[in-house]
Amino acid sequence: MRIRAAVLEQSGLPPPYAESLPLKLREVELDGPGHGEVLVRIEAAGLCHSDLSVIEGNRPRPLPMVLGHEGAGIVEELGPGVDDLVPGDHVVVVFVPSCGVCPHCAEGRPALCGPGAIANGNGVLLSGARRLHAEGGELNHHLGGSVFADYATVSRRSLVRVDRSLPFEHAALFGCAVLTGVGAVVNSARVSPGSSVAILGLGGVGLAALMAAKAVGAERIVAIDLNPDKLATARLLGATDAFLGDDTVRNRVIEATVGGVDVAVELAGSVTALALAYGITRRGGAVTTAGLPPPTAALSIPAASLVADEKTIRGSYLGSCVPSRDVPRFIRMFQRGILPVDRLVSKEMRLEDINAGFDRLREGSLIRGVVRPHPRAG
Repeated sequence: MRIRAAVLEQSGLPPPYAESLPLKLREVELDGPGHGEVLVRIEAAGLCHSDLSVIEGNRPRPLPMVLGHEGAGIVEELGPGVDDLVPGDHVVVVFVPSCGVCPHCAEGRPALCGPGAIANGNGVLLSGARRLHAEGGELNHHLGGSVFADYATVSRRSLVRVDRSLPFEHAALFGCAVLTGVGAVVNSARVSPGSSVAILGLGGVGLAALMAAKAVGAERIVAIDLNPDKLATARLLGATDAFLGDDTVRNRVIEATVGGVDVAVELAGSVTALALAYGITRRGGAVTTAGLPPPTAALSIPAASLVADEKTIRGSYLGSCVPSRDVPRFIRMFQRGILPVDRLVSKEMRLEDINAGFDRLREGSLIRGVVRPHPRAG
């Protein structure tokens, strides 16, 4: 079938993207679903810094590629072997397909699925296939999704069925921002009631993490960012303290928390922010990082302090989530009013406006922009 899709042909074009147009809106050919795959009508897709990193060239991916990895939509067609969904089901696209049988999947850590990671790195679906084509050859898939499009063919292993009453613009965020941010707090860092937590980086993922820290009963929530407007938003969402990330912030946080926080969660994708997270964590405390800096970036810390202060540093990918378990439970938290995910959506836009949307994300004026490829009914 012919679809519209936002295709990235070259990374590293200069901003503003509304002028350089790194994402080209093109008509491309989409194959129907093969074995274990599903055709999804995309109803909403979130703009994420992971997409921006590919546009900038900081996270190399095979090109040309239809970008977008955080989305939600309606099941249109089922491939052979898919018997647990029906057309009309609402689904969230998760950016790590999990095979279910590799050692990591078998031990309950599907975010680290080996075949899923290989497929994502190669720009293919879990089956190894590419279902997108244009004049001149095949197009690559972005993290198994490629949701900046009218429709997407994805692996069943990339989908979680969700409540049909959930608005698509909110549902989309559960595939990345919510899984990554909330999961980093509840699964990876295991923040406990009464603890003190610092959240570094207040984009969509960071603010989702902040909401989670409040939901689990953290007594003190310290928000840190370079953007004063985001600090104001963080306070509205439950931060007890907010600090601009300047050269004095380390000392100010340590002083305000009398020695540092119990847990620091770094979500800025910056080595500088990660080093700060380590510096503001108290002796015996823990750092969790779910930000993704460029692959060549390296963290340097005093090795002796890791021993003498008994600090720990832990990575968190996809929030250490089991999507089939965590997407539904995080949605229930949203529906109960304790995880106000709807407040993360800054702007809805048409697919035609996606380059301008990434300008806003790069400038820091957008928390989560959501593309609606199809006009709203009515």
